[in-house]
Amino acid sequence: MTVKDTHLMIAGMTPVLTEGTWVYCCETDLAKAAGLVPKAFAVMREAEGVTLILPQAVAAEQGYDTTLTMRLITLNVFSDLEGVGLTAAVAGALTEVDISCNVVAAYHHDHIFVPQADAERAVKALVSAQVKTAKV
Repeated sequence: MTVKDTHLMIAGMTPVLTEGTWVYCCETDLAKAAGLVPKAFAVMREAEGVTLILPQAVAAEQGYDTTLTMRLITLNVFSDLEGVGLTAAVAGALTEVDISCNVVAAYHHDHIFVPQADAERAVKALVSAQVKTAKV
């Protein structure tokens, strides 16, 4: 069952840092992008090209810039697609500790990509926000 209430989404977000490192890549060759889709965590089409979030090793193998490696934090609350405030709460908690984030919302969960060097601090900040909200 999905959670739509703002307070309950934040209090139940339960962030989990997953294994592996990821790289955002942009590909203008649609055939090449299509071939990489099975290896991608997510794919988004924009006017400028196809964005693929690829495992770092795959990105390197394909010749993409792998300077900015990201770690993936999955929020384990089943957030409703019409829920309001979860993304804002995540961004706010990470802003307080000066960590950038990129959010990818899927059907069941929200996924947060943060710079690899900041991953552990990001999880701590999100858990802190979760605990603080749960106490209210």
